[in-house]
Amino acid sequence: MMFRQARSVAIVLLAAAGLAAGLLPALQASADGGMGYAVVPTEVIYPGDVISSGQLELVEVTNPNLSGDYAKTIKEVTGLVSKRTLLAGRTISVSGLREPFAVTRGANIRLVMSVGPMTITAAGTPLDDGSVGDTVRARNLDSGIIVSGTVLENGTIRVVAK
Repeated sequence: MMFRQARSVAIVLLAAAGLAAGLLPALQASADGGMGYAVVPTEVIYPGDVISSGQLELVEVTNPNLSGDYAKTIKEVTGLVSKRTLLAGRTISVSGLREPFAVTRGANIRLVMSVGPMTITAAGTPLDDGSVGDTVRARNLDSGIIVSGTVLENGTIRVVAK
């Protein structure tokens, strides 16, 4: 009889140990604040589309092997442009996104050059697409000269003096 009780207690202890071992990773994950969250589209987003918050949802990451540069908050993705097709329910790689273009090739823009207190402006057209802060080439529409400059927030190009 004593042998049966000892055996029953051993089985219960082994079962409890096995259960605890199986739950240990889950308990550790919840103690660490979970595995985190990822942003996924709720619909297909095509290259060149500007991403809005209405196209996104935040989901809990359940795959412990998920790594990389996937988006973790909706704020870091909203307003950016997709470089590739984003499928619904799949994580969004941050490297597959870019800032929207402030100037587009062939559009009419203003070229601005400042030398000391003097500022010169001219009509121009960019030869490349560019986001704010990018260096692009542009053609002065009056003289036909090609210059390089930095794209500003208001869509003008600040020409660099040589």
